[in-house]
Amino acid sequence: MKKNLKKIMEMRKNERKKGWKEGFTFVETLGVLAIGAALTAGTTVSVSKLVATAKRTSAKNQIEEYSSALQSYFLDCGRFPTTEQGLNALWEKPEMYPVPDNWNGPYLEKKPALDPWGEKFGYISAESSPLPQQVNQNIPFVLYSYGPDKTEGGVGNNADICSWE
Repeated sequence: MKKNLKKIMEMRKNERKKGWKEGFTFVETLGVLAIGAALTAGTTVSVSKLVATAKRTSAKNQIEEYSSALQSYFLDCGRFPTTEQGLNALWEKPEMYPVPDNWNGPYLEKKPALDPWGEKFGYISAESSPLPQQVNQNIPFVLYSYGPDKTEGGVGNNADICSWE
């Protein structure tokens, strides 16, 4: 038995001499953690850019959907909803003047939603309200979202998303 124990001890001693270790050192562990943190940071930046692009695309798609629904509303009712009636007129028959006689909605599959940043989409009817100066005056309505900064104007990712552009 002592011989076997001696043999095992000698084998372990030889393994250590050859560079075998029984675990990671503290420095090696820190190195692995640092590399992992750097990779995670790079991934986070890439993912946040993708999310921002996806939100802008979603807002544009919603504006196009509402524009199509407004066209259907116009074909049935002979006019677009007033600014005061808003996009809700696409979901339920307006009770506010002018009440459309030929309303045949709802014109959307679900109630008008908030934009991807949690705000209501803006809607202005040229028939009942003045349009912004930068809009061609022949356009019957405008739809817009102020984007992630939730304020008018902006550049790059904070630029407004508008139906007239």
